[in-house]
Amino acid sequence: MKVENFVVDAQLRNDEGKGASRRLRRTGMVPAVIYGGNREPQSISLQHNILLQHVAHESFFSHILEIKVAGKSEKAVMKAIQWHPFKPAVVHLDFLRVDADSVIRMHVPIHFIGEDVAPGVKSGSVFTHQMTGVDVSCLASNLPEFIELDVSAMELGDSLHLSDIKLPAGVEIVDLSHGPEHDLPVVAIVATRGGGADEDTAAEEGAAE
Repeated sequence: MKVENFVVDAQLRNDEGKGASRRLRRTGMVPAVIYGGNREPQSISLQHNILLQHVAHESFFSHILEIKVAGKSEKAVMKAIQWHPFKPAVVHLDFLRVDADSVIRMHVPIHFIGEDVAPGVKSGSVFTHQMTGVDVSCLASNLPEFIELDVSAMELGDSLHLSDIKLPAGVEIVDLSHGPEHDLPVVAIVATRGGGADEDTAAEEGAAE
C-alpha cells in the first residue's frame, strides 16, 4: 500500500570534506550522496527545513523516492540517515538508486492491527513488542511502506512470530530465508505486573481459605 509520494529537490555539490560539509550546514543545507545503479556516486545537498518535513513521515524511510537534481529525476531509497547527537537536525543522508527491476533489502515498519480489541487485552493483560519493523527483500516495484500484523484474536500467553506475518506478493522476510530457527517472535500478550484478572481472583480465594 502506497500512500505518499515524495519528491526530493537536490543540488549538486563539488566541495568535499568535513569543512565543506560544515559550511554547507551553516547555510541550511544537508550534505548527501546518491549511489548505485551502475553509476558513480554523486554528492548532493538538500534543504534542511524541507527534509525535516519529509522525515516526519514514517513512510519516507521505506518508500521509492524521486530525487530531482540537475534537471533530472532519479528513483532512490534512503539507506542511511545521520542525526546530530543532541539536536533535532539531520547531518547526512545516503540514497541508493533503484529501478523497477532492482532487488533491494529494506527495513519496513510493522503496523499492529486490532490491539484494542484483543481478548487478552480486555482481560487486563498487555502487549509486548519484540519488533516494530522487519527487514524485507523484494523488487523495488513491490516495496511496501509497512507490513500489517493482525493481533485482534490474541489471548493471554499467545505470541506471533515472523512466519505469522502475511506478506504482499513478491516480498520476503530476510530472517526467514536463513532457516526456521530464525522465525523470531514479534509480539506477545503477557500478564501485567500485578497479574491478570484470573490471577487476582485466585489470590483472593487463596487468602480466604
